[in-house]
Amino acid sequence: MGIYEHNLIFLTSYYGNGDELESPPWVSDTMGGDLLIQNAIMVLPDGIVEGDLRVTAGIIRSIAPNGGLEPHLGELVIEASGLYLIPGAIDPHVHFRDPGNPEKEDLESGSRAAAAGGITSFLDMPNTIPNATSRAELEFKIQLAAKKTVTNHGFFIGATATNVQEMRNVEGMDGVCGIKIFMGSSTGDLLVHEQRHLEDIFANTGGVIATHAEDENRLRSRIPKFSHREDIAAHAECRDVECALIATKRASALAKDHDHRLHIVHLTSGAEADWLSLNKGDLITTEVCTQHLTFDQDDVEELGVRALMNPPIRYTEDRDSLWRRLKDGTIDCVVTDHAPHTLESKSMGYPNAPAGMPGVETSLPMMLTHAMNGKCSVSDVVNWMCAGPARVYGIKNKGSLIEGYDGDLALVDLENRRTVHDTDTWTRVGWTPFAGKELTGWPIYTIVDGRVVHKREIGGSLRGISLARPGSVGSVLRFESVP
Repeated sequence: MGIYEHNLIFLTSYYGNGDELESPPWVSDTMGGDLLIQNAIMVLPDGIVEGDLRVTAGIIRSIAPNGGLEPHLGELVIEASGLYLIPGAIDPHVHFRDPGNPEKEDLESGSRAAAAGGITSFLDMPNTIPNATSRAELEFKIQLAAKKTVTNHGFFIGATATNVQEMRNVEGMDGVCGIKIFMGSSTGDLLVHEQRHLEDIFANTGGVIATHAEDENRLRSRIPKFSHREDIAAHAECRDVECALIATKRASALAKDHDHRLHIVHLTSGAEADWLSLNKGDLITTEVCTQHLTFDQDDVEELGVRALMNPPIRYTEDRDSLWRRLKDGTIDCVVTDHAPHTLESKSMGYPNAPAGMPGVETSLPMMLTHAMNGKCSVSDVVNWMCAGPARVYGIKNKGSLIEGYDGDLALVDLENRRTVHDTDTWTRVGWTPFAGKELTGWPIYTIVDGRVVHKREIGGSLRGISLARPGSVGSVLRFESVP
């Protein structure tokens, strides 16, 4: 065992309750991205095998099925017997609220929460304050992230009716993953729903367009009809399947008419998924949220406004259809739509409570729990949460355990189940919709660029400890052009 692993054990003992200190002795500052993981159960692209993996200077240099790699002087050695080694998860759909709403989240707290959940790269949405709709605003967010995050990071530019030139101005810019269009009203004031403006964007920009697909005209006609309702079941009735399906078909037609890559975010309905299975073609990709694969109308009734989000959590038949289309490849990746709001604001009740929920800390354990319950395989989860997002957005050298890829990793425990509570969270809002659920797959080590950024002890604090100084680990993501 190397000196750095001794340091990790010391810190885990010293900060075993997971409390943050003002000036902790950040371990990752002393580690140069060199480590050796021995005897792990490695989830490789072509199968699962026990063995060793070495990271040198932040890059995966050696993968040895059946083991046999010997420690080098000065590298961190992790004995991982019984743990599954997977690529660090990539969450391409988060709202870290920075700048503008630090009481909900900022890039540091969101990044630490992501690392606690085994997520080593994130893509942040543009509906901040101010909205990220120009090169200058994106440059500011990227500079902010360089000072605050402990993971890799990228950002969307938000579409408006008049900023096509700004969208063109950031094409190919490091840290900018694509364009986000809100076709229906949601949190914030970004909205593009008129056909002429949508045509302008699809015709005159490049890269990936990610769209929140709800039809604004149908929403505006329906909301007054439900204004008297205070029961949360009204939310899914108001923002119904037809709202989503109309917008999904419209966005798909625009993509095909203009030969433009389209990614439809957070599918919620079986009707959309079934239609896309027959019509999406090569230009269109899509995603589903962990909560839409887990919850149905009964959970919404039980959880109340904690389960309130746009588009809504729907019905058992929708959840089952989303699983079917995820397994057959219609849906490309699993995301969180991490959109935290304070419990104080949520306490206003429906319909006044804001829509959105935190999720980056629980998405990987929740999906691995589904795997251990027989819903899918561990390799499926890695495909959907690691390799899938990298393919969709052209994130180079991430998402798979391959020699030459970046050393972004998670070592997860699939042997033990732990009940998660609100107090276990790192998100600034301090709650989770999955509170009370018994989950497995908790990351014991989360590693970015070969450096440990978060650690748990099996049987210790479920919250774990954060080990990286803000801005010391991770980098701005770079994107290849995607077909």
